[in-house]
Amino acid sequence: MIKKILSVLLISAMLFSAVGCGKKETSSKDNTNDSAKETQMDTVDKKEEKEDKKLEVLGDTMKYDPNKEVNDGQPITIDFWTWDFVDIYQNLIDQYQEIHPNVTINLIETPWSDYWTKLPLSLNSKDSPAVFAIHNSYHDNLINYMAPYDIPLEELEADFLNVDSHLIDGNIYYMDYAMMTANLYYNKDMWQAAGLTEADFPKTWADVAEVAKKLTIKEGDQLVQAGFNYNGTFNQMVLGLNYQLDQNLFNEDGTATMNNEAMNKVVQYFVDLYRKDGVGSPDFGTSAGESFGQGQSAMIVMWGYYYNQLINDYPDVKFGILEVPKFSEDEDIYAYNRYNGESSLGISKNVSAEAQAVAQDFVRFSLANDEFLVNYSVRANCFPTKLSLANRPEILEHPVLSALAPNIDRYIWPGTMPSTVEDNMKIAGENILYNGMSVSDALAQAEATINSDLSNIDFVPVENMYKYAK
Repeated sequence: MIKKILSVLLISAMLFSAVGCGKKETSSKDNTNDSAKETQMDTVDKKEEKEDKKLEVLGDTMKYDPNKEVNDGQPITIDFWTWDFVDIYQNLIDQYQEIHPNVTINLIETPWSDYWTKLPLSLNSKDSPAVFAIHNSYHDNLINYMAPYDIPLEELEADFLNVDSHLIDGNIYYMDYAMMTANLYYNKDMWQAAGLTEADFPKTWADVAEVAKKLTIKEGDQLVQAGFNYNGTFNQMVLGLNYQLDQNLFNEDGTATMNNEAMNKVVQYFVDLYRKDGVGSPDFGTSAGESFGQGQSAMIVMWGYYYNQLINDYPDVKFGILEVPKFSEDEDIYAYNRYNGESSLGISKNVSAEAQAVAQDFVRFSLANDEFLVNYSVRANCFPTKLSLANRPEILEHPVLSALAPNIDRYIWPGTMPSTVEDNMKIAGENILYNGMSVSDALAQAEATINSDLSNIDFVPVENMYKYAK
């Protein structure tokens, strides 16, 4: 009997246990379904929230829509290499990642001295940076690793200056965020001491000669204060002023033309400033920039990079900046000078299709982002190529950029000019000033050497792409 009772109890316990397990399994399944439903609802809520906030579309003709998902919203990481402007690029990245939290962009800084060795090697692999900063002087080392922009050409042309000068077989691989060129710097204290006012600001090079005479101080035959100084900057200064006299730097066949009437006139003018007008001397120090900073020279012509050097190294110097003068009194001239572009970002063609797509989107974001372009231009002392930014307060309040603003479309980019051009024009200047060679002979020698070098280089000038090309 006892055994029978125990058997009944055991069977009852087993049945109770089975029922309990069955209920527990059902409960777990229900919880899983509930959790999935909650996750799905949460995703829908986030999507609806993103749709509700509808971020503002950036850009003018070329637009960037931040409401479009990148990489289908899936996580992705890319690398971005640069040698400078780390804070400005990081701010751009932060803005982008705030819009697209699924994207991680690692900003990697490499010193200039190593950058141009390491970057081409890295670009030749799938581990290369998807995005990288460019200097157009290294165009030949990079272009074969680059993917063209996936942006309609007509949109870029509508919003930016001089886009066509970067066309390669109908594609744009990079363009210019901004453009750097030369300005006339003058010492305000020396200007005032000479009895000069704003009414004396030189408009022409003839004006410069007259003003420079008033700014020159001598003790006997010894020069104490140069009215104008171009020591160490001769080649950088004269290359481009030929445009003021309707003369390009290169012929239609791509050869250089230095020993022409216009360049002879330009060079002779500056030689005469020293030899005839006596406002400076090739023996008055080796660096016009240092001489100006040390308060020994009243006027110099320097490119945009000098502004930061002056502010940082010579903070006590009071100076003003003017547009480079003209050789003609005519209101309209062919061009004021040449410029060099501060290049937009490059995209590697060797990274994955997904990484390339993110890189394309990021580059478009940079070109549509006015805040970034203005900050970049101000930091680099370069005029923004985006047409809609020309009258921004930050641009017009900047000493370098405000001087360029009135005629910014009258500057020419000759192309990625090989170093042989500036190197041999520097030698020409030394031969004229120190070795007694005539202007014409020195220019002829420079031209011959430059063209010999160009015959071994794959260089194509783009002066013909200038808006007012002749």
